[in-house]
Amino acid sequence: MAQTEAHPATPCSSLAADLALRRCADIRSRVIMAGLYAPAEGAAHEAGPAGSQAATTWRISPCPLFLSQEQLAFFTKLGPRLLTLYRALNRLYLESAKGTQPAWVARYLDQGKPEALIAYSRMKRFRDDLPAVIRPDVIPTQDGMVITELDSVPGGIGLTACLSSVYGGLDETPLPLVGGRDGMVRGFAAMLRAVQGTRAGCIAIVVSEEAKDYRPEMAWLAARLREQGIETYCVEPRDVRFTEEGLRLRLDAREQPIALIYRFYELFDLLNIPKAELIQYAAKKEWAAVTPPYKPALEEKSAFALLHHPVLRPFWEKELGAPTFLDLTTIMPRTWLLDPAPIPPAATIPGLQMGGRAVTNWRDLAGATQKERHYVIKPSGFSELAWGSRGVSVGHDLPQAEWAAAIEQALSSFPTTPYILQEFHKGRLFELDYWDPASNAMLRMNGRARLSPYYFVAEGKAELAGILATICSAEKKIIHGMKDAIMVPCAVHPQ
Repeated sequence: MAQTEAHPATPCSSLAADLALRRCADIRSRVIMAGLYAPAEGAAHEAGPAGSQAATTWRISPCPLFLSQEQLAFFTKLGPRLLTLYRALNRLYLESAKGTQPAWVARYLDQGKPEALIAYSRMKRFRDDLPAVIRPDVIPTQDGMVITELDSVPGGIGLTACLSSVYGGLDETPLPLVGGRDGMVRGFAAMLRAVQGTRAGCIAIVVSEEAKDYRPEMAWLAARLREQGIETYCVEPRDVRFTEEGLRLRLDAREQPIALIYRFYELFDLLNIPKAELIQYAAKKEWAAVTPPYKPALEEKSAFALLHHPVLRPFWEKELGAPTFLDLTTIMPRTWLLDPAPIPPAATIPGLQMGGRAVTNWRDLAGATQKERHYVIKPSGFSELAWGSRGVSVGHDLPQAEWAAAIEQALSSFPTTPYILQEFHKGRLFELDYWDPASNAMLRMNGRARLSPYYFVAEGKAELAGILATICSAEKKIIHGMKDAIMVPCAVHPQ
């Protein structure tokens, strides 16, 4: 049985063991050929697109993760709500910078960032630009869905697209994958066309050295786009050439003008990226479009804290509408920015309690018992520690001394790298089968899942294109892609 939690009667429930084994071997062969999965040591293989070959592996399951119709409806509605949130956050930041909203909002969102980047992000020509890719990380819990992260420069786009293509082609009767077999490629293509507009030239997916592990999947995705007639290439920053007419891309013995750059690099890493300033200049002159936009204020986890801040509630209710505000504050955990500024004696930290008592000093949390510290501390953004589960401290998973040290580090880092404190929500359990190549047997994992839906924005609408499920063993507190995790696309349960 490939999946037994919640929906025992799925198309994979009665999958025979020999068929499951053959299917897993087929899946592995296909993702190796795509260049997204490391082949076994010494095994012959062909490199993936552009000669790239991933060094990563994961546990392969014969079936996707099945969601209910109700869960699909949740994810379908979530994208437009998150796009509305981005619009509101953008307005809040700009109005705060002008002084028509509390000034501390912009100060928090600009904390630790270079003045030149702040000034660039506030330019009038970029005022309405928003991320064109939205990917929340969603944890299914016993009480419903919880969003723990919101990423506008996400990895996994090409991986999810490839897995959807592979799993969608396993049977004569296609599995009901979320977004369909080609939904990720079609959605990404529609987004690129919308951002490119009428500009003539090719599309360059620029992947930094910091993000080099994602090059194979983006090279695979670029190859699929070229098959659809969209001239797209996955390149390194040094491949981009600057001229007086604009940006150009070297392609073997020829060059092409670049109409759009898809930015696959973090803004904190700009100083290490060749041609970064020239790309900014070209965007400022409108010679080429760049997405995601250079707006670091929209890439901060502290946005969760702003959403829950009682002083800002009237703004959010007006901009989001009361129903959407209620929905988002229900599924986005309560979050606080760890600002070390002294709190007046008569004041408390809004909504934060320890053992039934109001908290008046962040350092009071250091004495919390293990049961009282079901919180996560993590960098808000603009830091090499703010992605890939780096820099994350789970309170109830740490000894008392290490938890206290994590609080101190977060407070002392505030001037350059603000940290947030966020409620920890425990994921519900799933049971999935996976293939063990060493024994050539199907084994079962009892694990917790992270669901990563991908929304692509085109013509002002955020459309769901696919969902990647990452399932880690139950004892893991942080769920992320790793060799011991199962990674599969999501499908709709055929009720």
